[in-house]
Amino acid sequence: MIDAPTVPLPVSKKALRIAVGAMFFMAGLSFSSWASRIATVQQDMGLSDAALGAVLFSLPVGLMCSLPFSGWIITKIGSRKLLISALLVYSVALVTLGLAQNPFQLIICLICFGFSSNAVNISVNTQAVVTEELYQRPILASFHGLWSSAGFVGAGVGTFMIANHVAPYQHFLLMMVVIMIGVIIAARYLKDDKVANAGPVFVMPDSSLIKLGVIAFCSMICEGAMFDWSVIYFKKVVLAPTALVGAGFTAFMATMAAGRFFADKFAHRYGLKRTLQVSGTLTATGLLIAVAFPYIYSAMAGFLLVGVGVSSVVPMVFSAAGKSKTMQPGVALAAVSTIGFLGFLVGPPIIGFIAGLATLRASFILIACMGVSVVVVSTKAKI
Repeated sequence: MIDAPTVPLPVSKKALRIAVGAMFFMAGLSFSSWASRIATVQQDMGLSDAALGAVLFSLPVGLMCSLPFSGWIITKIGSRKLLISALLVYSVALVTLGLAQNPFQLIICLICFGFSSNAVNISVNTQAVVTEELYQRPILASFHGLWSSAGFVGAGVGTFMIANHVAPYQHFLLMMVVIMIGVIIAARYLKDDKVANAGPVFVMPDSSLIKLGVIAFCSMICEGAMFDWSVIYFKKVVLAPTALVGAGFTAFMATMAAGRFFADKFAHRYGLKRTLQVSGTLTATGLLIAVAFPYIYSAMAGFLLVGVGVSSVVPMVFSAAGKSKTMQPGVALAAVSTIGFLGFLVGPPIIGFIAGLATLRASFILIACMGVSVVVVSTKAKI
């Protein structure tokens, strides 16, 4: 475990919000940098869609390995130290993805990437919940908006790197340096939330947390599909020219980021249930448009709707989980994010398998059903 590089300072809630937002941004930058180069790695290693799906399954393996560790360690050292350590490791793991020379090496590196990714997710959202309590109003979605904004930036940088034939490892090395500098600057302004008696680590989530996890799972399957397969969909199904293969992913990230900056106000006005119902409907509609009309502008329009649809689900679910009366915020978030991020990570490999058996368009129809599931589960759930 890497200790915090600096001693925390007594800071205002505004400084805390900025620091936590910076951590969200850097986490998003790390993941989107990898997502933007998946097609490059696939081509360099000569992987088929099915083979790529099998390799990408290493990410959920890493996540599953991280689950007991993250839930345990956050109760021992607090979310601040875990976030700092995990984000530094996350950036190093990103570089190893670019250095992998064969599928076996890539699988090992993806396991490490998934392990650190889950630790970052749990700890940064715990910091966000702590910050939201200080403000006493919904602000968690805006943090996720910064994560998505980083995804937009990462996609843009990735497109630039591809156009200029920059090797993935050089691209990732630059991102690692940026992330490490950001961690060093923001670390002192994070909240030290370690408690002397955090209670039991392993507690069975109650029914409300499980339902929140299922909703997150369905939505994040859609989100994961966009990250890992949108570029490939535009390349192989839409048949977009090389300069526009990243257009769908960029469109998705743009509306996903923008939607999260408005999600808090929308949920405050219309309620959590209505927000989730609208989100699932938009997600399913956007995916079906992209499948039914696989052309550049219509597919972009569909991906724009998907971005709006998935934008508010995870922030709303995590905010609700962080207010659990039966579990500590970090442990409750670990339980819900475990279910949710499992969808984020197993979705892309499943798409690869279905694409290998049928077509990529057929696999996107299945993903659209997950959007419908968000509507169904949120309608039946008492939230």
